[in-house]
Amino acid sequence: MKTLSMIPALAIALAGCAAGGSQPGAPNLSAAQCRDLTALRNHAPLTRERNLSELAALERAGYVPSKFFDPYYPDDLHAAQRQVDIWYRTECPEARTN
Repeated sequence: MKTLSMIPALAIALAGCAAGGSQPGAPNLSAAQCRDLTALRNHAPLTRERNLSELAALERAGYVPSKFFDPYYPDDLHAAQRQVDIWYRTECPEARTN
């Protein structure tokens, strides 16, 4: 019986995965995220806005911090950080000038 009740939730989750993601060619990081990531990498003072900006980028890269128990932590966080680093190097003009 539990399996039958999970089918609609699974279908919705799969539909979200298929429809989600970014458009091809669309930037993954906003200009504000590039600015905030540059500031954090240059050891600027931490602010709530910079932390939230970094968290948003990590979530876009697939990290889900709200799980109660994540058996893949910290590997999933590290994978998201690597993806954000790739985006930063390829999309942020600040990365090319530093």
